[in-house]
Amino acid sequence: MATITPNTNYQYKLNVDLSEVDWQRILELFKAVAWKYRKAGEIEGTFRNSTATIFVYHNELIIAFGRVVGDGRYYAMLADIVVDPDYQGQGLGKYLVQALNDQLVDYHFVNLTAAPRSDRFYKSIGWKKQTTSYIWPQGPKQLRQHCEVEK
Repeated sequence: MATITPNTNYQYKLNVDLSEVDWQRILELFKAVAWKYRKAGEIEGTFRNSTATIFVYHNELIIAFGRVVGDGRYYAMLADIVVDPDYQGQGLGKYLVQALNDQLVDYHFVNLTAAPRSDRFYKSIGWKKQTTSYIWPQGPKQLRQHCEVEK
């Protein structure tokens, strides 16, 4: 994948002091992209347990973020790659994925669970669909959106 140059209008913060993060804003962004409801206290905890985190700011306002869930060496999963819909289409998602993936040199497996209808985005930046991945659906919506139809 080609190196993506950050937009100089934005501030990019990798592995920041999480006590400075506006968790209410994070919840707003999850809602803006129509992801399942989350609680501020729980979200902060998940980010604190992450291998790497990244936040993008525009005039002190968080406009994008992402994180890595991993064991620190062999397995890692990119998670919560979110860009404010008002800022999408500017390469921020690509930058988040690249910056996080750059933190995972020499890992054996790096994967992610993509939001429905985001296949084209991830394929365009070099990700491949995995044939050996499985999910334990956490409800009918997840079953419908992320699982093959059994014949």
